[in-house]
Amino acid sequence: MKNCPVLKFILTDFKSNPLRFTVEVVAWALSIAASGIMAFTVPNPPLLLVYILWVVGCSMYAWASWTRGSFGMLANYLLLTAIDTYGLIQIIG
Repeated sequence: MKNCPVLKFILTDFKSNPLRFTVEVVAWALSIAASGIMAFTVPNPPLLLVYILWVVGCSMYAWASWTRGSFGMLANYLLLTAIDTYGLIQIIG
C-alpha cells in the first residue's frame, strides 16, 4: 500500500465514512450506467430509465457532498438534480 497512493486514498476515504463512500460508489455506478445506456442506444435511448438513473445518482452525490462540506459539489449536484428532475417530469407528464 505504501507504493500505491491511490489505493491509500481510497482506503482512507472509506475508513473516514463508510456510508458516504458506499453512496458515492453507487452514485458513480449509476452515472456510468446512464452514460453507457445513452451511448449504446442512440438515436433512440430509453430516456425515462436514463433520467431516473441520473437523478438518483445526482441526489446521492449531493448528499455525499453535503457530508463532505463541499459547497461547489453540493451546488453542482443540487442544480443537476433540479434540472434533470424537471426533464424527468416532462417525460412522465
